[in-house]
Amino acid sequence: MKPLCRFSIFALLSTCLLGVAGCHHPPATLARVASSATAAEQRSAAQSTLLEQQRTALAAIPLPTKSRYVDVHEPGAWLNPFLSVDSNMINLRITLPDANPSSLGAGGLLRPSAARRQELQISFEALPTALIDIPANSWPYGRVVALEEYPLADPSARAAIRRKMETVLRQLNDLGIVVDEWPERN
Repeated sequence: MKPLCRFSIFALLSTCLLGVAGCHHPPATLARVASSATAAEQRSAAQSTLLEQQRTALAAIPLPTKSRYVDVHEPGAWLNPFLSVDSNMINLRITLPDANPSSLGAGGLLRPSAARRQELQISFEALPTALIDIPANSWPYGRVVALEEYPLADPSARAAIRRKMETVLRQLNDLGIVVDEWPERN
C-alpha cells in the first residue's frame, strides 16, 4: 500500500470512530432534552389558550366602523384608546363615556370631555390586560386603537421605539384589534 493511501484510510477510520463516540449521549441528557421539549410544548399551548381567552374577552367590542373615525385628525379628538409607544413603556389614553345620558350641557363647562380622559403608563407585557379591562362603551369606533411613536421621545431612541412599535402592532393584530397608525408629530 502506498503511504498516502494508508494515511487516508487511517484518517477516514479515525473520523468515523470519533463521530460514533461523539454521538453517544447518556440517558440523563436525553431525558433532559425530552423534558425541555415537553415543557416548551406546554408553554406554547398555555400561551395559545391565553391568547384565545384574550380574543374572546375583546370580542364583546364590535368590529370597527371606519366612517366614524376616518375624519379624526387630532389626538385630542380621538375617542377610542390611544397608544403612544416609547422605548420602555406605553402611554395609554382612554376617554370614559359620559355617565349622564342627557345631552344638556354635554361637553360644556359642567361636563367637559377632558375630565373623562385618563392616561396610564403601562408595560408592554400589560397591554393585552389593560385593553381587556377598558369598558366596552369606551370604544365608540369599534375595536380599533390609534398608535403613534411617543412624540416627546429622545431622537436617538427612534430605532428602539420603531422596534417596539412593530412588537405592539404584532400584539394588537394577534388580539384582533385594528390599528390606525398615526404619523410622527414634531
